[in-house]
Amino acid sequence: MASSDIAAILENSKELDRLRKDQEEILLEINKLHKKLQTTPEVVEKPGDNSLARLKVLYTQAKDLSDSEANISNLLISQLDAVLPPGPQGQPRRRIEGNEQRRKRVKTESDISRLTPSMRNQLEACAGLKGEQVAARVTPRNAEKDEWFVVKVIHFDKETKEFEVLDEEPGDDEDSSGQRQYKLPMGNIIPFPKSNDLSSAPDFPPGKHVLAVYPGTTALYKATVVHGHRKRKTDDYVLEFDDDEEDGSLPQRTVPFHKVVPMPEGHRP
Repeated sequence: MASSDIAAILENSKELDRLRKDQEEILLEINKLHKKLQTTPEVVEKPGDNSLARLKVLYTQAKDLSDSEANISNLLISQLDAVLPPGPQGQPRRRIEGNEQRRKRVKTESDISRLTPSMRNQLEACAGLKGEQVAARVTPRNAEKDEWFVVKVIHFDKETKEFEVLDEEPGDDEDSSGQRQYKLPMGNIIPFPKSNDLSSAPDFPPGKHVLAVYPGTTALYKATVVHGHRKRKTDDYVLEFDDDEEDGSLPQRTVPFHKVVPMPEGHRP
């Protein structure tokens, strides 16, 4: 075994360590932005705010670092295979993790162990929604676009990060089979504030766009806040729903605080 082979392996090992440290720094920055956006989502609407653009840059850097780590790992595998002696006859050489297995392991470490406590907490929070009603973006059969409904969470799969939900009151345009089930990604689900905890409801200012359950239905529509619950010291918001015009004006409708959620990014009703 040539000393130059060992030197090359050690050099690539150092590069692998550097890439992992860079990834950790990027992930810390991503987590800070996640916390900021979760705490004050309205900040993205302020002139000059670049939170979303910064988040995109960080995601891109994280992906590039992950790809580089996989490439260096693959190179190390080849270098080690070249210097390892063959195994006994009839027993295949035990290989270090292949590229695909390493990608899976790295992804698992990043998503669950190494990523952040906040992401692990998010997965636990999703699992804790079982049996709860949430707002869900679904595509009903024969529908032309996505719609938002109130559904009940049946199960959350931490590995696939998918919710299994039940639409307990499908609309009249659905078939006669009654309740319908859907499998939806995490991004299609928004938890409602706790009905017994007014402090869990965001303090939406007047003029803020939200998604809210239209009175007497289980469907959510875009609405504009007229009065927030905290200013009025009640458990309700006063809202004006889009396309709800009556006699040339939009009526103001009262909606309980636990049936109103932030407008999701990129939503185009």
